[in-house]
Amino acid sequence: MVKTFDLRDGGKPAPRKPRGKRGRPKNDLDGWILLDKPQGLTSTQALAAVKRLFLPAKAGHAGTLDPLATGLLPLALGEATKTVPYVVDGEKSYRFTIRWGAQTDTDDSDGEVIATSDVRPSRDAIDAALVTFVGEIEQIPPQYSAVKINGQRAYDLARGGETVEIKPRTVTITRLEIVGEPSADEVTLEADCGKGTYVRAIARDLGAALGTAGHVTALRRTRVGPFGEADMVTLDALSASAEADTQAALDGVLRKPADALASVPALPVDQNASGRLRRGQAILLRPTDPVPDGLVRAMSGPHVVALCEPAAGELRPLKVFKPARHTIRIEPSAQAAPAAPAPTAPASGAAG
Repeated sequence: MVKTFDLRDGGKPAPRKPRGKRGRPKNDLDGWILLDKPQGLTSTQALAAVKRLFLPAKAGHAGTLDPLATGLLPLALGEATKTVPYVVDGEKSYRFTIRWGAQTDTDDSDGEVIATSDVRPSRDAIDAALVTFVGEIEQIPPQYSAVKINGQRAYDLARGGETVEIKPRTVTITRLEIVGEPSADEVTLEADCGKGTYVRAIARDLGAALGTAGHVTALRRTRVGPFGEADMVTLDALSASAEADTQAALDGVLRKPADALASVPALPVDQNASGRLRRGQAILLRPTDPVPDGLVRAMSGPHVVALCEPAAGELRPLKVFKPARHTIRIEPSAQAAPAAPAPTAPASGAAG
């Protein structure tokens, strides 16, 4: 017999939950799973695999990774989806390998070669060129990117055989350095960069600056906003843990929604104030409350109550969060197989 337990209420049976398309009840889950996305899956396929394991009532991902790429794909469940913008807008870190001598139409190894060169830059030449890529720079996204052109994604137009003009945009790269040289034809770099930066475009433009051609052959994201490489869990590990004990699998990996808001100043509030804020009502600020200008997160213990704006001696809620939920539906036989690998088609999304 399948039972549902609500961990907020001492393990008492929880009310029925909405059912999915196949009649399986959804789970109330709030938090972040920091997935180490495997190569060959799109971000959407990786999210779908996790959804089949845990049946969250609501889920999304923060920051697309190409099928070629591996690494950190933050997955938001339930109330954590309200904090997605604060993760997406955070700085990201990548480790990637460029192969010299060929440019592809996707700027990575999933594409077709469109230009070649016999030039192989020296390490000194690469180091000198990297300096010009640090700071605020103008970057043209790849033809195969998620940029919209007249309402359509650039990658959809490119797959249809169209070559479109994509306007350059300003992106910020705070660090770009060599961390390895696997062969005379390759260099491995690490980058810290802001929202909207395309690593594939760095490879393309760096090759051009060095008088050669280049494309990405390996790409791994190691940081997104407040989340880092040490936080990641693999899909295989999630699947194995969920098969053995769904509850234990989540206890070890589900991060609180508030963990995505580390950059937003926190203000503790009591139970009465929490109730008012969750009802959309303002609360009075005490003279002793250390409230900075701008956005504030009202916290009840480790849980975020609301994102608020201080004004006229009050704290006014802008976005409220429901009390923390962690409802698990025990049904070991319902564990899903991992999603099928994506076809080796040209890259479809942003890498940064």
